[in-house]
Amino acid sequence: MIDSRVLRMFLAIGRGGSISGAARELNISQPSVSVAIAQLEKQLGTALFVRGRRGIVLTDTGTVLMRRAEMMEALLRDTEESVALASKGVRGPLRVGGTPGALVSLLPAAINRMAQADQMALHIIERSDAQLADLLRRGAIEVAVVTTGIEPPPEDITEISIARDPFTLIVGKAHDALGPTVSLGEMSAMGWVLPLPGGAFRRQIDALFLAAEVPLPLDVIYCDSLLTSMAIVRGGARVTMLPRGVARAELSMGVLRAVPVTDAKVTRSIGIRTLRNRALSDLGAQLVKAITAVLA
Repeated sequence: MIDSRVLRMFLAIGRGGSISGAARELNISQPSVSVAIAQLEKQLGTALFVRGRRGIVLTDTGTVLMRRAEMMEALLRDTEESVALASKGVRGPLRVGGTPGALVSLLPAAINRMAQADQMALHIIERSDAQLADLLRRGAIEVAVVTTGIEPPPEDITEISIARDPFTLIVGKAHDALGPTVSLGEMSAMGWVLPLPGGAFRRQIDALFLAAEVPLPLDVIYCDSLLTSMAIVRGGARVTMLPRGVARAELSMGVLRAVPVTDAKVTRSIGIRTLRNRALSDLGAQLVKAITAVLA
């Protein structure tokens, strides 16, 4: 069995890229760290690092151990916090990550539903799809709330689609005379706000223009903040394309308006991703159940 103290040394070396830096961080002598890592490599029968002039780099085996060590570190952290919270009658912690649009669409109503039953400690962070996959593997989050169906998930990650939400043109008061429907062709020459290339939102918007055989607009503000994008549209003459659920609050207040697009239709699927070999905690399973129940 691997000594947890040696795992901490291994983590510090892997993150910092040097034995001396790990020794300083852990307040241990450098020879002690070197000996401990040498014994760990002997125990496992494989090299964990490649030592070069630019520092220490993980081998393939070292990368696998690094991921497991990070999961163990996260488990120990959450275990300690869980015990402290339980003594005060609070459930958790549950750590959830997500892309901004998916979080807005799925999480608030589910949390309100859960809040009726118990006190809980919930941590929510926004990240990109690629970052969320890494956080799942490291055990830094338990559930990722994402746009689904864009591409197959990695083999070690399970994806479940929960709801569908149509994209629509979102406009502010400057376009009160627009509608009741529009085509992308007639809107392409206007000023737009679009997400930066690379994310799931942007890929689906690109698919909309491609399906309509309309070139992407040239007069564009590129913005990955949903709040900022909607504020720009709300206060001016620019338009954007969003799933209706993302702008639900602004639409219900009448500060933004959704105008259906006739020449291209793409419906976004949203749901969750979890690590395939990691069972959900009771609170994580309750969150997934609440999301499904609210949308049902």
